[in-house]
Amino acid sequence: MVETRPIRVLVAKPGLDGHDRGAKVIARALRDAGMEVIYTGIRQTPEMIVEAAVQEDVDAILMSILSGAHMALFPKIMELLKQNGLDNILVAAGGILPDEDIPAIKAMGIQGCFGPGTSTEEIIQFVCSNLASKVKK
Repeated sequence: MVETRPIRVLVAKPGLDGHDRGAKVIARALRDAGMEVIYTGIRQTPEMIVEAAVQEDVDAILMSILSGAHMALFPKIMELLKQNGLDNILVAAGGILPDEDIPAIKAMGIQGCFGPGTSTEEIIQFVCSNLASKVKK
């Protein structure tokens, strides 16, 4: 029998967005689902997010952004992940993501996009189904 470990998720708030209630709700839901969650806090630079991902050896990064700066911040984060050899990490984003930006966001390699009203169960299912081999038995 192969032992697995809990999924490690970094919940990050990129940019100058100071609204973190949703990120905290997601972090708690992921934790309650048995995942190890690292929450970065607000106002994180792309460099800070990627450094935290390296330091914490995470399986996934979930970013929450409400400021509208996603098309400036997400490409930088994805490039830094690639430069650090972390392009195998599951990346998802939530918050205010206009429908017309979703194709470009997904083209960057961000696999999940979640808007207002998305259930925590849907996000948990997304993470678990994409990282099934690491789910704790």
